[in-house]
Amino acid sequence: MNRKELRDYCLDKKATVEEFPFGPEVAVLKVMGKMFALIPVEGKTEISLKCDPEWAVVLRDTYEAVTAGYHLSKRHWNTVLVDGSIPDDEVLEMIDHSYDLVVKGLKKSEREQLTTMK
Repeated sequence: MNRKELRDYCLDKKATVEEFPFGPEVAVLKVMGKMFALIPVEGKTEISLKCDPEWAVVLRDTYEAVTAGYHLSKRHWNTVLVDGSIPDDEVLEMIDHSYDLVVKGLKKSEREQLTTMK
């Protein structure tokens, strides 16, 4: 899986936008204004994702390619090196999990608004 495929998968999620609030080096994917993924524009193919703290530890213990979030809350974020050592479907599942966590944390009115969006 390459950077473009990661980005496209994230952007296919409902109400997702790409922004560059930290400068041109890192794409930040947001739903309803909240970050759920960060993808560096250059360098290694990796993605930082929000994660349930308990599952974050399990993933780090299971895969060498999963580390505590780089420049993010180490408890709630993982950085995943996409180097083929983790099956693509599992990486996509991690993206889904991150998106779902952020949506779950939205205000009720924002979640209701999200359901009406395309």
